[in-house]
Amino acid sequence: QVQLVESGGGLVQTGKSLALSCTSSGHPINPYAVGWFRQTPGKDREIVAAISWNGGLIYEKDDEEAVKGRGRFKISRDAAKNTVYLQMTNLKPEDTAAYYCAAGTDYSDLRYGVRVDFWGQGTQVTVSS
Repeated sequence: QVQLVESGGGLVQTGKSLALSCTSSGHPINPYAVGWFRQTPGKDREIVAAISWNGGLIYEKDDEEAVKGRGRFKISRDAAKNTVYLQMTNLKPEDTAAYYCAAGTDYSDLRYGVRVDFWGQGTQVTVSS
């Protein structure tokens, strides 16, 4: 069983950066695709970023900053540390949400929310204006 544990959430001001971490107790997450989802009350959970087990496939949420070459969400993983990271920069109030780490055996299924095998408990990110 993979038990995902997120950390790094908190309260930050607009324009600041925040890094979230996801690790596991029990079995390691290294063999799994891992994604970060976020959810606000009353809305569906949405994918923010995903990475395949070996890092060869990556999805990071696009917005107007990404179009300009300044993507605000960067996902990475460190197998030696059994950890997946989500680096968020230039945060905006609309980024306020509960952020969840998720793991699955298939990257595409995870990326499109078709199948997630394991969820973390979530960590709150609040961006003040």
